[in-house]
Parts: sequence; C-alpha cells; structure tokens
Amino acid sequence: MSELESLPLFHRIKGQQVLVLGEGAAAEPKRRLVTRAGGIVVDDLQRAVDEGVRIAFVAYDDPKACETAAINLRCAGMLVNVVDRPDLCDFTTPSILDRNPLLIAIGTGGASAGLAKHVRLRLERILPESLGKLARALFDARPELRDRYPDGGDRRRAIDTAMREGGTLDPLDPASHERVRDWVRDENIEPNARVEEFALTSDDPEDLTIRQARLLGEADAVCVDGAIPPAILARARADAERWTCDIEACRKARADGEVASCLKAETMAETNRLTVVLRRTQF
Repeated sequence: MSELESLPLFHRIKGQQVLVLGEGAAAEPKRRLVTRAGGIVVDDLQRAVDEGVRIAFVAYDDPKACETAAINLRCAGMLVNVVDRPDLCDFTTPSILDRNPLLIAIGTGGASAGLAKHVRLRLERILPESLGKLARALFDARPELRDRYPDGGDRRRAIDTAMREGGTLDPLDPASHERVRDWVRDENIEPNARVEEFALTSDDPEDLTIRQARLLGEADAVCVDGAIPPAILARARADAERWTCDIEACRKARADGEVASCLKAETMAETNRLTVVLRRTQF
C-alpha cells in the first residue's frame, strides 16, 4: 500500500475560535479562510490558550518568532500551521474548489502551493457549478433512499451505478440534480452485483483503463491473484474487503497459463456485491 504524505480531513469550525498570529500579506489570507468557513478569528495568544482554542495559524515575518510560537502553541495542545514552513506544520491548507456543499481540497503537503492552485484551476473548468445542487438533492433524498435500501452496501452500489459515466446521475452532467427524485422512486433501479476480472498489463496504475480504475474504486471486495503492485491496490476503496487467491483450481489455472473464474468471488457476488479479481500476467 502506498503511503499518504498526510491525512486529509475536513474540519468543522463554524462558531469556533481560531488563532491567527501575524500581520500583512501572509496572515490576511488565513483570516479570510477562517471567516469563510464560519470560524471566529482571534489574535491574542494568551486568550487563545486560556480559552482552549484548538487550531492556530502563524504568519510572522521573523523565522525565529515562527519557530518559538509553533513550539509554544503545540505545547498548549493546538494544531499549528506556520505559513511557508511545512517543516513546522501539523497541517497544511489545500487549494479549495468550492461547489458548496461539495468541497474538493487539493494539497501537496506544503511541497508546492502553486501546483495545487493550477490543478484546481483546471478542475474548475471541468466540474459543473451544478455539483452543489446534486449534493443537496442527494442529501434531501437520503430518507427515501434509506427506506428503499436499509443495507448500506446496497445503497452505495445503487448510487455507484447511477453516478458512473453516462449514468442517470453522472456528476459531470449539469442536469443530474433534476433527476434525483425520479431516480429514487424508479421501480427498476437495483444494485448491480457481479464479478469482474481483468489482467494487469503493467505495474503502473496509470496504465489501468478508465473502466478498470472505476471498477476498483467501486468494488466491495478485491481478490488478488498474483503479485499485484501496492500502487494498483491503492486505487481500490480503503474499506473494500481484500484477500489473496488461495483456491486450488485458481492456482492450477495460473500455473498452466490459463484463466479460471474465481470461485470465491462468484460466491461473494451471491451476497449482492461487486467483486473485482486482479490477475497479474508476465510483462
């Protein structure tokens, strides 16, 4: 499994105090960011410590002052961000694409804010403004959807089927939000449980086809047949069940250079789930 540079989280700060130390061009964007997220900016260090503030931004011009403040604030139990000093940061701030309530955060762990910004600008042109409307429509439909699919797995699979490329609720279709209510009430929608098998053509995840990458991202379970690179497995859902093929018939087929249907995967599919079997060929 490939290692994440940092753990991405969305922190709710509406109505909460956030400490911002410093003045000028480095500090002002942090104040605006806190205010935009509904937080209350405070600039008194001692008050922040006394009142149990949990998050702090430091934007002093003096590097030594930044280092001292970071140590003191961390000792007081705060999570600290020091502007332009990723080595002193407990967290970094991403470039944000806002399709309220949908947020897309793009970060580089402090490596290059410029790179994160330009990735965001590209995505701004691709992702429709209507994504926020789609998110709100899905939220409003949750009670009906839960009634129809009490099992969380069934519910997720129904949504996956609707939201794939060209699906009823394709996120890149600006009109998808208008179809949510009819989709939930459609008598014909059912989770699409099945087994999908494919062989890798290389160790590079960029060589996965669009369909293969989508299937990995949707799979409830992944059966690994052969030495599959961690970078490929990282494309699967983090909560997907995984196992290494240990069926004798599968092992024999692999040794003979043949492809055999995964018996365990077929059993899994009977539980109304999507199972992906990854096979590694010689390359």
